Amino acid sequence: MQTGTIFDIKKFAIHDGPGVRTTVFLKGCPLGCWLCHNPESQSFEPELMIRDGRCTRCGDCIEECAEGAVSLNGNSIRIDRCLCDLCGACADVCVAEAIEVAGRDVTVAELMEELERDVVYYDESGGGVTVSGGEPFAQPDFLLELLKSCKSRGIETAVDTCGHVAPHLFRSVAEHVDLFLYDLKVVDDERHREFTGVGVESIHENLRWLAEKNRAVIVRFPLLPGVSDDEANIHSMGEFLSSLANRPRVDILPYHRAGVDKYGRLDREPRLPDAEPPSEEEVAAVARRLSDFGLNVTVRGESL
Repeated sequence: MQTGTIFDIKKFAIHDGPGVRTTVFLKGCPLGCWLCHNPESQSFEPELMIRDGRCTRCGDCIEECAEGAVSLNGNSIRIDRCLCDLCGACADVCVAEAIEVAGRDVTVAELMEELERDVVYYDESGGGVTVSGGEPFAQPDFLLELLKSCKSRGIETAVDTCGHVAPHLFRSVAEHVDLFLYDLKVVDDERHREFTGVGVESIHENLRWLAEKNRAVIVRFPLLPGVSDDEANIHSMGEFLSSLANRPRVDILPYHRAGVDKYGRLDREPRLPDAEPPSEEEVAAVARRLSDFGLNVTVRGESL
């Protein structure tokens, strides 16, 4: 039985595929995107996250930590991450939930027990299970067994992927996926390497293969200020997607700042801390520009 590391499960999700869904977030990603809104998804290991605003300064976490990794600095909790062994004892005793462990190991059987509780909602709404991340393909054996288990129980599957996967591995798993939510941020290889740390070769190859096989795909285009919102990238995006054998729907996902505070909770600094969401007018202009290439374009899943 495969064991994987997840950092969240979102029930009754309505934006990660059709119908009512449960979205499972796998931990770990090969990309280092500048404006990642889930920075706790990037590392493959569990991590402590701190909410100073919730801390009552009772000191229970300090007393509980056998490694001496927890301290208080004024009104702020401090974690010495070099000393911390991620046992989770500090989080367990924190009644204010100011400390949490992002990431836990589960078996496929344990996860399926939770997912199957909502089968009636999947069936009635045309929904199912979406596996997101992080990057789901970064835990390939766990992902494959999870998808097979869902399909054996008649549960529709979707995978939210960046596509940075060895093609042979991607294709071996794809037969168990009903819908791909395919993130595509930057088309140019050099700029993609700058903003994510990896090139586009396998990303483009896997998307072309899905189109050739007429697989169900929704391309998710995160509209990120200073990263993906320039005219050159939008033009390249339109050209590339319109050249595919089977043109996918393109769903624009405008940047939001909901994930910015997570960096501080991980003792990290965001790469672009002052980035602001695009205006509705800017989003609409990008949608029209992509539509000019003959693409079916939506914004946050909604038709124009």
